Amino acid sequence: MRVKEVLAGLMCIQLILTGCGNGINIAGESREQGNKQTEAERISAQTDMEKPEGPFDENTKIDTVRNDPVFEDYGRLLFPVDDWYMDGDTLGNLRLTWYSNIDPGETVAIVNTLWQRADAGETVFYDLYSQEEKAADPAKEDTGLFFFKGEPGARFAVCNAGGGFAYVGAMQDSFPHALELSKLGYNAFALIYRPGAQTACEDLARAISFIFEHAEELEVDTDCYSLWGGSAGGRMAAWMGTYGTAAFGGDDLPRPGAVVMQYTGHREYSEHDPPTFACVGERDGIANWHTMQRRLEAMSALGIPTEFHHYPGLSHGFGLGTGTAAEGWLNEAVAFWEAQMPDTH
Repeated sequence: MRVKEVLAGLMCIQLILTGCGNGINIAGESREQGNKQTEAERISAQTDMEKPEGPFDENTKIDTVRNDPVFEDYGRLLFPVDDWYMDGDTLGNLRLTWYSNIDPGETVAIVNTLWQRADAGETVFYDLYSQEEKAADPAKEDTGLFFFKGEPGARFAVCNAGGGFAYVGAMQDSFPHALELSKLGYNAFALIYRPGAQTACEDLARAISFIFEHAEELEVDTDCYSLWGGSAGGRMAAWMGTYGTAAFGGDDLPRPGAVVMQYTGHREYSEHDPPTFACVGERDGIANWHTMQRRLEAMSALGIPTEFHHYPGLSHGFGLGTGTAAEGWLNEAVAFWEAQMPDTH
């Protein structure tokens, strides 16, 4: 089967990361510019979201956050399960392998937001597998979905962190994105998956299936959902767009309305791929920005809407890019996603 062949080959180079950012628009369809508000901006203007307060600050020990009783037994999944890929013992000095531009303020805002919501009785974490499934495969113990709830009934996004398929760098590569998307009114999920290309895609397919199955309970609109990912997470999002959830053991579901990829050197595509936004730093030593540019140009030639940005001076794993040439890229990606929504054309 082609999917298995592709993934088997990639498993041999798991630790070679993937990559994407002053923008070149190679879209097959252009978006209207000017003063027109995006849907996200309208939602954000209606929602007064103050900076979250909570018990944590930059001096808080990471182990204190992990073991806070409010997070029950899933607090350990907020940070890499394998400490080999993490350095630092406080929220302020956290460092993750292969990542740059980590903003301690964002890290604190993430854990305080989750703490605040969990303390208020909201569900911020969902298991993907049953106890029986975990017993059969103990690696599934280290999976789940963190939920950053937006407006009831709004569309949803799933954010997938990178980590070379060796670990999950969520605190830089999916939690910040999910938090910002929730501030814009969207329902955002951050996936903690099993390392490995095949297992990661299986967990993503399972997560999307879970969200569709529980859409009413979660208060999400499943139409034109989006998949986001950085580095290895970008590959996951792209594969799901190319092959669909059923190819990885999930339910047979619609493909995403948009895929958003950061800093990945992913080359593969098909005529069935969803509209795709991608960005990468020009000084990324792991993922050459020309690779993604060529991919999106080829997709655009097939009539698939695309948008590509590359940012001078930036290396791999810049996350939200706060304070860099990439700052604001997430809002551009949201606008691209919104342009694919049926009711926004």
